[in-house]
Amino acid sequence: MVLSEMSVERQIFYAVLLFSWLVYVWEAYLARRQRKIYQATRHVPAELGNIMDPETFEKSRLYQLDKSTFSFWSGLYSEAEGTLILVLGGIPLLWNVSEDILDRAGFGPEYEIVHSLVFLLLATLFSSLTGLPWGLYNTFVIEEKHGFNQQTLGFYFKDAAKKFLVTQCILLPVTSLLLYIIKIGGDYFFIYAWLFTLVVSLVLVTIYADYIAPLFDKFTPLPDGELKEDIEAMAKSIDFPLTKVYVVEGSKRSSHSNAYFYGFFKNKRIVLFDTLLEDYSPLNKASTEETSENENADLKPKGKNLNKKQGCNNYEVLAVLGHELGHWKLGHTLKNIVISQMNSFLCFFLFAALIGRKELFAAFGFHSTQPTLIGLMIIFQFIFSPYNEVLSFCLTVLSRRFEFQADAFARNLGKAKDLYSALIKLNKDNLGFPVSDWMFSMWHYSHPPLLERLQALKVDKQN
Repeated sequence: MVLSEMSVERQIFYAVLLFSWLVYVWEAYLARRQRKIYQATRHVPAELGNIMDPETFEKSRLYQLDKSTFSFWSGLYSEAEGTLILVLGGIPLLWNVSEDILDRAGFGPEYEIVHSLVFLLLATLFSSLTGLPWGLYNTFVIEEKHGFNQQTLGFYFKDAAKKFLVTQCILLPVTSLLLYIIKIGGDYFFIYAWLFTLVVSLVLVTIYADYIAPLFDKFTPLPDGELKEDIEAMAKSIDFPLTKVYVVEGSKRSSHSNAYFYGFFKNKRIVLFDTLLEDYSPLNKASTEETSENENADLKPKGKNLNKKQGCNNYEVLAVLGHELGHWKLGHTLKNIVISQMNSFLCFFLFAALIGRKELFAAFGFHSTQPTLIGLMIIFQFIFSPYNEVLSFCLTVLSRRFEFQADAFARNLGKAKDLYSALIKLNKDNLGFPVSDWMFSMWHYSHPPLLERLQALKVDKQN
């Protein structure tokens, strides 16, 4: 059947399916290019001689190879699953199952919002269950093999259940209100829907670290001392309205490290992962205790280099925070919020223009009904997918630009030397592979490759 003989519904359906596979093939091609780098680069390049020792280089190479293999198979499964769901009519099937459940509970067709919430609950449950084996393999095989996983199986399942419940407690009420606003909003519902999602996003950002994150991780105030005093002094020097500094117990999940700030207006807070802090990382304490035991037994440590510390010293932590606060001082956070909300408004505006097109619903198996939630899914997830890919790439390019600017800000604070060494340490701790294919990094890396960042800092690292 030629394209001109197809119905509009079929053309839409096959266009969505084709584009989805084109994106997958493109991603697979880029991943293959990067995988060749992992396979071919078996020795530390000359320019990295003073940055990474051969042992760590080989560990990072093998870690990234395992991650690349996992990404290939999980990506192929995800694409195949998505295709089967579309081809076999999985979306209208799940909608009908939801309708049967409501019929048994005594709810009629007029309860579309309740119907939508049951559908959403079943869809997220299905997604969680099908993704569970992949998550288990990633955590307990790959991350465990390379020394990052700190979780037990019981903790993992408890955490997954808690995440699912918390997600539903937020997702279902927010979705019901959004659908209600769209229903009653009239011709300008897209403005009210956009304003509602703006308020929700700001509220979630505000309450996340205080009320949601502590449900999963333990947050404790950074104890008084030199580090806290230096952080407060640096924040004051750039007029950052810091109110509290927390240390989060990230080590109970993984030995990967991170740091971030949050809050609006005059209520900013900084969060440091314990794995980022050389003096707080439990891995360093465990290494010290094991070294002591081995010395007392007059034995040599086996396997690991127990004298190798994880995390950064206080000066390096300050340099990392100088980079993070640079994002705030240079307006990167605000710019990202503005871009995100402009995109959100545009999407809701286009959604308002397209929601009345019955052929969009018919293309995905909804011939006699046009549920608002299904319209949101079809338009935002499928119809907007080409636009989303272009936007994602543009934001990746912008993010790399912001990262260079934040590095320069830290350098201007006199932190170039410490940031230089911190980036090297963090790369080693997280087993980042410092050699990248240019196309892969251009498309995927929101942060510039390590060598590019170090080169930009090298000029003034004596500051």
